[in-house]
Amino acid sequence: MRYVDAPPAGWYPDPDGQTRLRWWDGFDWTDIRRAPPSDAELIAAEENRAFYERNEVQAREQRYAQVPAGPLGRQDVQEIIAEVRNVARSELDRAANEFSNRATAAVRGFTPLISSYTSTLTKWVKRAVIIAIVLLVAYFVFQVVVQASVFEWIGDRIDNLTDEQSGSAPPPLLRWWSPVS
Repeated sequence: MRYVDAPPAGWYPDPDGQTRLRWWDGFDWTDIRRAPPSDAELIAAEENRAFYERNEVQAREQRYAQVPAGPLGRQDVQEIIAEVRNVARSELDRAANEFSNRATAAVRGFTPLISSYTSTLTKWVKRAVIIAIVLLVAYFVFQVVVQASVFEWIGDRIDNLTDEQSGSAPPPLLRWWSPVS
């Protein structure tokens, strides 16, 4: 079959013999199938076709009614060209503004990958520094407390030794080796 003789694109009965419809794209059968249309769909399609045909005829008549019957003069042609230029410029400006707005939005929404990694790295470094500072402070506090308690213990021991040397009982740590009387 030649392409010129082929039916227009649309839904046709499936040539495989099923009760479904199959889409003909104007050149070949596609894999798209559907159930046959209901009565309501057929009526709606007919009404839509009639509506579009009426409106197309009216729109065509209005276009041709605006066009003068005779040849256009030089001034008419210049006016048409100026109007087309104005419309083209305004459409070009609109498209440029739309493109500019989209590009600006894309740039604002773009976060470089290095920024993401840098912010994550910075966050972990800050956490590590905070932990190191807390540990350092804890170490110094521990050292002060331990030294104070050690010095206190040593001071107590020395006090006990001096007190016991002035008295008769030996210090508690030295009792095990002292001679028994």
